[in-house]
Amino acid sequence: MMKAAPPSFSTHTLPQGLRIVCAPGRTDVVYLGIAVDAGTRHEMPSESGMAHFTEHMSFKGTRRRTARQVITCMESVGGDLNAFTGKEETIYYCTCLQQHVPRAIDLLLDIALASTYPDEEMHREAEVVIDEIESYLDQPSELIYDEFESLMFPEHPLGRNILGDADTLRTFRSADMQRFAQRLYHPERMVLYVLGNVDPEKVLREVEKNAPWSIGRCNVEERPMQRGGKADAPRSVGTITRKRDTHQAHVIIGAQAFGGNDPRHLHMHFLSNLLGGPAMSSRLNLALRERNGLVYSVESNNVAYTDAGLWTVYYGCDAADRSRCHRLVLRELARLTDSPMPQRTLDAARRQLKGQIGISYDNFENVAIGMAKRFLHYGQTLSRQQFFERLDAITPDDLLATARAVFSPDRLLTLEYV
Repeated sequence: MMKAAPPSFSTHTLPQGLRIVCAPGRTDVVYLGIAVDAGTRHEMPSESGMAHFTEHMSFKGTRRRTARQVITCMESVGGDLNAFTGKEETIYYCTCLQQHVPRAIDLLLDIALASTYPDEEMHREAEVVIDEIESYLDQPSELIYDEFESLMFPEHPLGRNILGDADTLRTFRSADMQRFAQRLYHPERMVLYVLGNVDPEKVLREVEKNAPWSIGRCNVEERPMQRGGKADAPRSVGTITRKRDTHQAHVIIGAQAFGGNDPRHLHMHFLSNLLGGPAMSSRLNLALRERNGLVYSVESNNVAYTDAGLWTVYYGCDAADRSRCHRLVLRELARLTDSPMPQRTLDAARRQLKGQIGISYDNFENVAIGMAKRFLHYGQTLSRQQFFERLDAITPDDLLATARAVFSPDRLLTLEYV
């Protein structure tokens, strides 16, 4: 029987180790997928790009399906199938109508547990990924984030580019991918998630009926499980300028922050949203755009991996305005580190963030994927109300201490493309 988790969630762990988490939905559209604890940080040094390439090759055939059958399985009934790779996980996900959930579960399990990674497809798909890499090289506003992360996490897999590099990708063969899957694509490293108007018991029955458990993977104790060492190794600070043939300057200012296991990551999320979240009234948007007309857009982001975090501010500006923009950003950071935030200001910012989160819950696909990631990495679910309660517990002193720990000038790195 499924057991109760926090309100509205149902969870179950099968004897093979696969975890299942279900949440009710308000429509007959169902969002489901499989999250695998296999991302860039799990690659060996010789495997740069392997996690992402494995994701691509998982669509190229299984023991029961050809590549064509994989991609048409859900599309033939109007559903969607897709995937993406992150630094800590790979997500395969489907959207379909309620009556097609058994079909989706069967397909997802087949892809995750029985892909064959055929050699005859490797070269062609490597070129597809290389085209993806080259498209990023043409987008300095994207490329600068990858370089910044490599500077923040030097000599660590978290600093490695998810896509890898062309020379390495062209050396991969089916046997290499099989070894990667044998090491990481195991049921106990996976979460099957469902958000929709579906009976959790029916989900469980479909998994038990369709899962290809005899997959020939190696035993758990035989797999190297290193996560790449400490992420808080010495990193660059100060200012690094790269010469690039771009019309405007692209700039990132940031520092290491806190991982998801550290409660301060929520404080950082709060501060980052206040500084440069989606609202036009964010402090940096008011300072750089509305009052001074220096940028078209400016954004602040906080990324929390399981054991490390990264906070950044990004903007594009005229090259001649870089120093002025930099001073304005530092001035806003100083406002948060000089003294505790007035309670009234904190309450207003909290109200705004709650509203943004509440609206975001209408994006059911993102909610489902967020639920899967949390359950995969932390073994727990978190309802909207529980998240709001954590926001309510934040105090001005919490924010001051967190701001001082991250925004100190001697911790900041500025990377400029000019």
